[in-house]
Amino acid sequence: MRYLKEEELEVTSRYLFLSMALVVIQQDRRHIEKGQFKIKEHYLELLGKMESEARTERRNLRARMDREKLQVVQISKNDSFTSFLFLAHGYEEKRNYFNPAIRKKVENILYELMQKALRSAPQYTEKNA
Repeated sequence: MRYLKEEELEVTSRYLFLSMALVVIQQDRRHIEKGQFKIKEHYLELLGKMESEARTERRNLRARMDREKLQVVQISKNDSFTSFLFLAHGYEEKRNYFNPAIRKKVENILYELMQKALRSAPQYTEKNA
């Protein structure tokens, strides 16, 4: 039975997958810093902007979740599925996500963050060189 309103589910899900995207960004930064890239600064700058955007959005979502008394907690994980418990207004709703679907959601969020970061970045031209 569904206890969460559609909007509550959207907010908590976005918070959940945005948190996962932040972990991926942080891991990617470490890989680039340790990697064999000849010029890595621009990759690190892009990831830094993406992380900043994600942290700001997640902070706003967390504040909203606190106001509306919403929570999401991972309860189990296996090779195929991860289960989360969504809490709202004293009700609990368990949802199972197929792990490749989680990956796709996180990839989509990373793409959104990249687009936002690129829009805010100064454009390179020959004059800048």
